[in-house]
Amino acid sequence: MTRRAVVGAAIVDDLHRPARLLAAQRAEPSALAGGWELPGGKVEEGEGPIDALHRELQEELDVRVRLGTPVPGPLVADGRAWPLGAAYAMQVWWAEIIDGTPKFGPEHQAIRWLTLDELYDVAWLTDDRPIVRQLESRLRR
Repeated sequence: MTRRAVVGAAIVDDLHRPARLLAAQRAEPSALAGGWELPGGKVEEGEGPIDALHRELQEELDVRVRLGTPVPGPLVADGRAWPLGAAYAMQVWWAEIIDGTPKFGPEHQAIRWLTLDELYDVAWLTDDRPIVRQLESRLRR
């Protein structure tokens, strides 16, 4: 079974010296509502992952970002994707906002900047937890 491509952003306050990470609380579907995730979404037909990520962040948060390096994951031949259940594989990039102030729309109930000490103060979705652990190691540097 081929997994559907999804993209996500580890939005930090500074790509070179990150101290805070932006988390988004899901509003839907009901099975995921209330859980926290990295912002992003599905890659549409004919769209590349980077274009999809820029589009999703503009639609969901009304921001433009500068992308940093990918966050390596355990899936896909090049090791850059993270499993989201059995149906999806998410590529994640470090990112920082270059235009706009994050606002949440109908997809989310809330957004929150988390410091390293607050990283686990939110109920991360199960599939996002391994990604957050990977991000934590970079935030601790």
